[in-house]
Amino acid sequence: MIRAALTGGIATGKSHVLAAFARLGVPTIDADTLAHGVIAAGTPGAAAVVSRFGASIRLADGSIDRRALGVIVFDDVAARRDLEAIVHPAVYNAIDRWFQEQADAIDLAVADIPLLFETAHEGDFDVVIVAACSPEEQLRRLMERDRLSEADARSRIAAQMSIGEKVRRAGYVVWTTGTADETSGQVARIVGRIVS
Repeated sequence: MIRAALTGGIATGKSHVLAAFARLGVPTIDADTLAHGVIAAGTPGAAAVVSRFGASIRLADGSIDRRALGVIVFDDVAARRDLEAIVHPAVYNAIDRWFQEQADAIDLAVADIPLLFETAHEGDFDVVIVAACSPEEQLRRLMERDRLSEADARSRIAAQMSIGEKVRRAGYVVWTTGTADETSGQVARIVGRIVS
């Protein structure tokens, strides 16, 4: 089985690309969803996050206020690294277990991992696919999607490796600036190349 990682920058269309893989019957998993589970209410991860960042980021139901946590970690590199040290090991372990579960049944599986290069885990995968768009489009999408000011959106983009560097390091690139059908067509062609 070919273990593929899908990555890209914030608001570059990874979710659409991952859905396109799934529509083709390729098993997929989303690291962000796993990360949310790692810090879900009542988990050791949630306790570690509250211990590091304080009770003010815990909501009444015991869950983590991810928006408040995001404000903290996007403005503070050390805080972001502390959060990553809590979350990333558990997420990568879960991804590895998931790939092992898929191994006997399929040719290709894809894990969506937004911070793949930033965490230096690209070597864990056979293929790296990057979802990309222009920096201007990325900024526009992020401001619109998350209702952020331009300064806040630029800060979040700057917290990640540049999309240009990710494209340079990719095995395959899916450009998401065209129509949804055009993006899906690129995904279908990539699947054909990888599994042939």
